[in-house]
Amino acid sequence: MKKIFNFIKRHKILSIFILVLVIILGVTIPLRVKASVKKNQPQTALVQKENLRLSISATGTVQSENQVDLKFQTSGLLTWVGVKEGDKVKKWQTIASLDKRELEKNLIKTLRDYNKERWDFNEAGEVTYKDQIITDTLKRILEKNQFDLDKAVLDVEIKDIALKFANLTSPIDGIVTHIETPIAGINITPAGAVFTIADQNLMKFTSNIDEVDINQIKNGQKVLIILDAYPNEQFEGTVNKIGFASVTTKGGGTAFPVEIKMPKNDDLRFKVGMNGDIEIISEEKEAVLTVPNQALYQKDNHDFVKILENNKIKEIEVKKGLETDTKTEILEGLSEGQKVITSEKS
Repeated sequence: MKKIFNFIKRHKILSIFILVLVIILGVTIPLRVKASVKKNQPQTALVQKENLRLSISATGTVQSENQVDLKFQTSGLLTWVGVKEGDKVKKWQTIASLDKRELEKNLIKTLRDYNKERWDFNEAGEVTYKDQIITDTLKRILEKNQFDLDKAVLDVEIKDIALKFANLTSPIDGIVTHIETPIAGINITPAGAVFTIADQNLMKFTSNIDEVDINQIKNGQKVLIILDAYPNEQFEGTVNKIGFASVTTKGGGTAFPVEIKMPKNDDLRFKVGMNGDIEIISEEKEAVLTVPNQALYQKDNHDFVKILENNKIKEIEVKKGLETDTKTEILEGLSEGQKVITSEKS
């Protein structure tokens, strides 16, 4: 014993090193064993009740369900513009007009031509013969006078219509969203002065849905809408119209236009041209048993999962229901709280 004590005393540093090494080994070896055991355990997930939602995501813009582009029917001098962009207008309200002086004079001139034709027609009708026999020549003269009179009547009506068309009126209640020529005093053509009016009370969200998803879209489906202008709010709409003819997307793909009816716009929060994202709910279930998709596998055209029970792995056949991108509904085979294996490698 004395020799050991003397050895330790003479080799103090070596003794300390040996002691530390023993302590480290005593701690790390059990931890490594425990980690090795844990590493061999499969990854699991609980069978639990959740709400499942199968949906289709897309982007689009807000539009008015009732929007019109108004144009003058004739060319002329724009003499009056009674609205500006953002103004509210009523149905049949006059919003702009052309110079009517030339149109009024043309109408007066046409009326005089009509009166002359009418006078000639009446004079021709008063011609009589002693024998009361109307010759073929006279009959043709009367028919020609009738044609001239009818033409004069039509000319008057056309000029009257042109005079009325000098006023531009709105056929709907709405808000002026665009005026191509807002300043009076400019000569315009029918295509050169467009006034756009949109009904602010009836708003829709339009989106192009990829052709691979369009078969899942039906009228009346619920739609969740998040607009870029209100990123923290979610609005609810319904599918109102599904396009029959396809459109080509910017990327060259094929899609179909879909219209979603939006909530009431009493506070004018929804504005034409707003961008946003939508989620069209094609199917939704509440409080159903679910497992992660990676827990399922097929064998002999049947669906199976593996569960961990009493530290033993057991294979169970299941019946699937609704499937989403991450979860699958289990109709038969499992109970809430069971552990399904999602990966046999930890």
